[in-house]
Amino acid sequence: MGLAGTDLLSGIIPELCQKYPDLNFIIGGEGPKRIILEEVRERYQLHDRVRLLGALEHKDVRNVLVQGHIFLNTSLTEAFCMAIVEAASCGLQVVSTKVGGIPEVLPENLIILCEPSVKSLCEGLEKAIFQLKSGKLPAPENIHNIVKTFYTWRNVAERTEKVYDRVSVEAVLPMDRRLDRLISHCGPVTGYIFALLAVFNFLFLIFLKWMTPDSIIDVAIDATGPRGAWTHQYSHRKRGGENNAIPKTR
Repeated sequence: MGLAGTDLLSGIIPELCQKYPDLNFIIGGEGPKRIILEEVRERYQLHDRVRLLGALEHKDVRNVLVQGHIFLNTSLTEAFCMAIVEAASCGLQVVSTKVGGIPEVLPENLIILCEPSVKSLCEGLEKAIFQLKSGKLPAPENIHNIVKTFYTWRNVAERTEKVYDRVSVEAVLPMDRRLDRLISHCGPVTGYIFALLAVFNFLFLIFLKWMTPDSIIDVAIDATGPRGAWTHQYSHRKRGGENNAIPKTR
């Protein structure tokens, strides 16, 4: 795991190492807060159970992850957290704080979500340790086979397309209604500040449209579908390649 949420980690390590003498922590990452973890390791004499690897090259991440069974993420703020996807892809059971978009990244059976506190994370880790020792954790190859289907390029493209389709049918509010909504939803002071910023942005947009009129901007063509430009070009190239091919029997 990385150094994010080091304050939480510095409380978790001594507590769990005391309860589970055979527990090992492998910690990757670099930064000023690494000193805190070094002090914890010194204070509790945990040199044989806590390894601080420092900064890792991306090509080395997989080789480090597969040495463990559980991946602990102690992030306090997070939009997506690619690290837990990488860990699950390597077959690790994930224990993570329940912040930001993390609850949406993995299914419930592949992640144990905890509150961002030492107590909650310790409980989550103990649950994962119990499942590991009792043989209830899924096999690493099974976890990998599940995760590898989640974030393919096609899957991401389909999700993005759904967002665009949903936004495209929403009504575009006129400027006065946008300002009214900002003022009514954001409070008497903040609302007027946001409304003023929105007016500046609108005027800046008008300036940009004057500098670069819509009439001189190329319109993107629809290249999808059976009659799309991409499909047509691919079919043409394929036929041309077949015609130009020299049979091996000659």
